[in-house]
Amino acid sequence: MASYFITATGTGAGKTYVTAGLIKAGRELKKEIAAIKPVMSGYDPAEAAESDAGILLEAMGRPATPNNVATISPWRFTAPLSPDMAGVREGKRVGFDDLLTFCKAAGAAARGPLLIEGVGGVAVPLNDDMLVADWIAALKIPALLVGGTYLGSISHTLSALGFLVQQNIKIAGVVLSESPASPVLPEETAATLERFITCPIHIIPRDFDDGTFRKIAARL
Repeated sequence: MASYFITATGTGAGKTYVTAGLIKAGRELKKEIAAIKPVMSGYDPAEAAESDAGILLEAMGRPATPNNVATISPWRFTAPLSPDMAGVREGKRVGFDDLLTFCKAAGAAARGPLLIEGVGGVAVPLNDDMLVADWIAALKIPALLVGGTYLGSISHTLSALGFLVQQNIKIAGVVLSESPASPVLPEETAATLERFITCPIHIIPRDFDDGTFRKIAARL
């Protein structure tokens, strides 16, 4: 089945919120959408249900048990840092070939679309040699870029898109997750971006779901 990579302009943009929303929308549409979060930083086993992996598991109707968390997120770091930095502190390293093998196996086993949620933004280092963008490019799957509507988000979104395009990564779309302190309406941010990019732009309002998740999920 088809796989999509959920990446972002930076940490806190809303990758997990968007990924979980798409899973739940898929269930409403009777469409089985699964997700994995292979690399996770800032993980506390005592708060597994509140972690990114825990949120994705809840969306899929599965409890955040240690085994379930390990199944979708095998590379877990305690420090809330980029994986390369956290790995140095914790004596662990994300093996790039192992990471690709894990993602491909998950895609092959999926009964429907698989969402692979990244870590941080598009240029976050995974180890000494590879960035998140290298990960997406090696998988050869489309990316869905999550951005915000805060001041500066237009520049960050266009920069992230440009970096992905340089890696010959297909862009499935941009999701604007409305920021808490947005200086303008999300529609205004989208209208500006539309002058410079041609991929679909979706808006996720902060306070309610207006059906956007279902619209995106239906296209996966």
